[in-house]
Amino acid sequence: MWNRRGLLGAGMTLLGTGMPVAWTQTTGAPVKVVIAVDQKSSFCYLPLTIAERRGYFAEEGLDVAVRELPEPGEALNAVKSGLAQVMSGPYSTLISQQIKGHSQTAFVLQGRAPQMVMGVSLKAMAHYRELRDLRGRRIGVMAEGSASERIARLMVARAGLGARNEVQFIRLATSTEALTAFHSGGIDAICYNDPTITQLEQSGALRVIADTRTLRGCTEVFGGLMPAGCLSATSEFVAGNAKTCQALTDAMVHGLKWLQTAGPSDIIKTVPEHYFLGDRALYLAAFSRAREAWSPDGVMPATGPGTAANLLATFDSTGAVQRVDLTRTFTNDFARKAKARFKA
Repeated sequence: MWNRRGLLGAGMTLLGTGMPVAWTQTTGAPVKVVIAVDQKSSFCYLPLTIAERRGYFAEEGLDVAVRELPEPGEALNAVKSGLAQVMSGPYSTLISQQIKGHSQTAFVLQGRAPQMVMGVSLKAMAHYRELRDLRGRRIGVMAEGSASERIARLMVARAGLGARNEVQFIRLATSTEALTAFHSGGIDAICYNDPTITQLEQSGALRVIADTRTLRGCTEVFGGLMPAGCLSATSEFVAGNAKTCQALTDAMVHGLKWLQTAGPSDIIKTVPEHYFLGDRALYLAAFSRAREAWSPDGVMPATGPGTAANLLATFDSTGAVQRVDLTRTFTNDFARKAKARFKA
């Protein structure tokens, strides 16, 4: 847990109206940057951990502090309040923020698929045949408004369910809660991320019905690639700190390239031990399933923003999503330069 006092004590400076800016203590000193992230150990944000742990940020002249927040949405609030300069979070959030009048720009993509999987309990739903069989069932999701809930709602909506409370969504904030609820019969289906899903698969308790860990599965669910985790900052910060954003992007693309060929021993040596949750084999199995989902070069796919907007529009009756200027939610300027530099 962290707060404004802790960041100020670490050397963070807020100027003017509270807009965070990159700065150096002395000429030639590393540029200090605070990156806020919810659930840092999520596979979605593994590229951030790789760039941090392998020293890629330091190589680019940055002194990066990655701050993990305990509750969903707090990373975004940290950036908006000036406690952090950069957020590692879902791209779709930036579309939602523009609707609310807050301009935030993604400048390097971490994932081109959200790595969420939906499945049913073979014990509770042994005779499952189609999505309509979910009528009257309880579906476990990570949090209200999360990617897992949106995907679950999308799937049941396609079956004509959900409009009249025909399914119940159960919020399960942690992997332990999700596993307990699934095995105890507290839920009949689940939409969650790894390594939770891989553990359920390995136990033989889960039948997968939608898998966005692969590009093929992502296309089947959304109709195209779905931009997921990214680094973003306020549009003012991106415009006023081009060198810092380029350095951050270079470090991230370096990490993304490393992930493309990293083997099990590389992961064990680099990833913090607590990420494994006491089971290295499980983590490595989940890693192998997720490899395809990470961006190879940090560049936003041409159709990605539209795919994300279409998902959000599914649940928007006001038409606000359709009025969003998607070109203001991301830039590929930094990622393209990093891609050329690292031949990613």
